[in-house]
Amino acid sequence: MVKVLDEHERTMAFAEVALGQIRSLRQTAIPRNYEIWYVYATGYNAPLNKIVNETLARSGKLTEADLEQIYETYLSHIKTTDRIDKVGARVIGEIDDVMRVLGDALGMTGSYDASLSGATAKLSAAKSRDQIKAIVESLLRSTSEMRDTNKALEDRLTLSKNEISNLQQSLEAIRAESLTDPLTGLGNRKYFDRMIGMAVQSALASGEPLSLLLFDIDHFKSFNDSYGHLTGDQVLRLVGLSLKQTIKGQDITARYGGEEFAVVLPNTALRQALTVADHIRRAVMAKELKKKSTGEILGRVTISVGVSMLKPGDDPDALIERADACLYAAKRNGRNRVICEADPEYAVETHSRVA
Repeated sequence: MVKVLDEHERTMAFAEVALGQIRSLRQTAIPRNYEIWYVYATGYNAPLNKIVNETLARSGKLTEADLEQIYETYLSHIKTTDRIDKVGARVIGEIDDVMRVLGDALGMTGSYDASLSGATAKLSAAKSRDQIKAIVESLLRSTSEMRDTNKALEDRLTLSKNEISNLQQSLEAIRAESLTDPLTGLGNRKYFDRMIGMAVQSALASGEPLSLLLFDIDHFKSFNDSYGHLTGDQVLRLVGLSLKQTIKGQDITARYGGEEFAVVLPNTALRQALTVADHIRRAVMAKELKKKSTGEILGRVTISVGVSMLKPGDDPDALIERADACLYAAKRNGRNRVICEADPEYAVETHSRVA
């Protein structure tokens, strides 16, 4: 009993801290804000606490835009696992229900078989019309009960089929979400690893060209240091938006990790890939970065891009390694540029890596 009271008091203390922060900062008392401050009070989500403390130290407040961004970045994606667990539990529950109905139906079938066998023996031994009538009436009752059982089973199986179909759609949506970077809406690293493997295998089998772009946001650390991680997240979103607006069709886009992004270009030779890479670079640079909370113009973002093309005998790692070397060559040679493995800067980079 004491343990339950302690847990009650502990969670109430977290709730009081959350409501106190909402009051002191004069924020709207909506579930999203309460959840942010409750999690903050528990201390269980260190990245969330860090970004909250940093933002408060920098500006003394959290705007609605800040709160929305914090929630989307540090809380919303955590719910995916909970959703998978809930859907999984519903699937298991549905299967248990179906198995119970099937068990009842099998029991009823066994009883019906026994009734038929018994009726056969009784009919053989029947001596009068009344005995035969009683046996037939018993069979009719058993048949009616069997019909009702079969109808109930059919209805339950139809219901289960629809429910499981809905659950399957839910799982598909969750699976897609698990392959999506919550900050940018692009594919995540898991998605990239899966898709590039399939793309390389397909290109090697068909003989079609395949190119890879790896790019990195220039001076990203300085954005974080100068304006805070929320602004850094805004930079990542801006680049993600540029990719969505630029890359279409069968091309594969992903956030590769940190401030690095990747684009896989099936049926695309090196020259075409260079054109696409420069188009992306220009599209990113064309966007003006504005701080959401203040409207302050922070300037423009630039990216460095490395481009490689699939060679016979390559695996995904080899293709990535060459694109990565090209990317570092682009950064070493002034940033805000595109370098491919045919450029002399790439040869210098690979030579320095070997040395």
